[in-house]
Amino acid sequence: MRWLEYIVFVGLVIGCARPVGYYLAALFEGGPNSLTPMLQPIESVFFRALGIDPRQEMSPGVYILCFILFGVLGIAWLFVVFLVQSLLPGGPDAHYLSTPMTVDLAANTAISFATTTTWQAYGGESTMRYATDLIGLVSQNFLAGAAGLAVGIAFIRGFARAQSPTLGNFWVDIVRATLFVLLPLSFVGSLVLLWQGVPLNMAPYLEVHTLEGATQTIAQGPVAALEFIKNLGTNGGGFSNANGAHPFETPTPLTNFLEMLAIAVVPASLTATFGRLTNRPRAGFVLLMVMVTLFVGGLVVCDFAESQSPPQLAAFHAVGGNMEGKEARFGIGDSVLTELVTSNGATGSTNSMPDSYRPIGVLVPLMNMLLGDIVFGGLGSGLYGMLIMALVAVFLGGLMIGRTPAYLGKRLMQGEARLIALYILLTPACVLILGAVALSTGAGLAGLTTNSGAHGLTEVVFAYASSMASNGQAMAGLSGNSVFYNVTTSIAMLAGRFGTGALALALAGRLAAQPRLASTPGSLPSDTLLFAAMVFGTIIVVGSLSFLPALTLGPVVEALR
Repeated sequence: MRWLEYIVFVGLVIGCARPVGYYLAALFEGGPNSLTPMLQPIESVFFRALGIDPRQEMSPGVYILCFILFGVLGIAWLFVVFLVQSLLPGGPDAHYLSTPMTVDLAANTAISFATTTTWQAYGGESTMRYATDLIGLVSQNFLAGAAGLAVGIAFIRGFARAQSPTLGNFWVDIVRATLFVLLPLSFVGSLVLLWQGVPLNMAPYLEVHTLEGATQTIAQGPVAALEFIKNLGTNGGGFSNANGAHPFETPTPLTNFLEMLAIAVVPASLTATFGRLTNRPRAGFVLLMVMVTLFVGGLVVCDFAESQSPPQLAAFHAVGGNMEGKEARFGIGDSVLTELVTSNGATGSTNSMPDSYRPIGVLVPLMNMLLGDIVFGGLGSGLYGMLIMALVAVFLGGLMIGRTPAYLGKRLMQGEARLIALYILLTPACVLILGAVALSTGAGLAGLTTNSGAHGLTEVVFAYASSMASNGQAMAGLSGNSVFYNVTTSIAMLAGRFGTGALALALAGRLAAQPRLASTPGSLPSDTLLFAAMVFGTIIVVGSLSFLPALTLGPVVEALR
């Protein structure tokens, strides 16, 4: 039964890619769409109020500066809201908020939400006030997600344009991403969640007595306002500590399935947007098929690992697979699907606990994040991560046949190759260096309160991979709310958001400025099965060369014990 769900999910993602992708292409090129009559007057009001001229475009440098400035302003806004949240009106009562909002935690959380990482070193229901959720977290889920989508569209323009000094207008792109994509989809999605039982209120927490006579606190609040956009905007921060496993966040299998579609469909559809804007639809489809192949391969491995009974329970003749850490309502199937979608989609709203997965089971989501969430990925980041891997494949192919590497008529010269190399090296440099510091210092080792050895190493690498990939999920054995981890994960989050984004935009600027080369019989085709195999192989080789030692010392060693 679970494989039927997997097949339906993948089929829907592929089926939605073209219509959604073409809608995005028309939207960001200024063409009409089905929402234009209703929303264009509102868009014009925003442009006038903000002083935006939609006809004025930006150079790559200005686009990068606006992207970083917008992120910094978001961080500053959230930081102030967190520090003054005790003065904000509304619930819940202060005695329920047991986690103090220290300066380092406030800074870490502000960076987390403004970079769409939503790494949470705290329990949501025991830390945040309702007003903080609404004016702080929800607003950044929209705005940071829109900024990521804007960067992805600007990166596509680098391939679509020829001899162009500009990449579009960041402020126009972010207004359109918010108004025409995130707001309408979130409104409809949130209504569905309300129908399915997700609460949306400002009511006080409830104190109830269980059948055993104990007292239990049931947290309420504006959950539905946060829930759909956290997935659609590839954010992932939960209202509660249990995140997607909490029945108020994911009350039914239907809501879980729809939330996973919300994570995957728009990022996957950007491959069709790429094909449309470059007039190479088959090239976009090839990238989508590489993503789907990687996704299905990870799904097979993780499902196999989790469907095996843990050897520790062999004496009890346990059957049914590894249910430790799984939400009983969803079982192994929904848990594995959600873990794969969230680890691939820069959205850490998982409904199970990866810390309890089998070693090979946790290896899959860890590798997904180390590769930069290129399988579907975040809004924008997944596409440009996959395209950079395609450029590496083109570069290697050019070396093998003795020709100047070119992709879709754009040459990869010294400057482009340098930016690609920096992009590829940034993730291993940050993750491995920060991981090494954590594992060799007392402050870092102090966070391993539950596990040590190979599993402890995996927990540390997982944390920095999650931060670098703007993902946010964590293995529970690592206590992350300390000055050391709040600072070091912040470094990884900033590098993963602004470092990779700035490099991608700089590369797009160089490509946009080039003339387009005419195709010749010697050109490397970008829309064939051979090219797809080259990209797939490049991803495996680059990932292995970068991270194989760390993976061997972590989940692989643990699996062989």
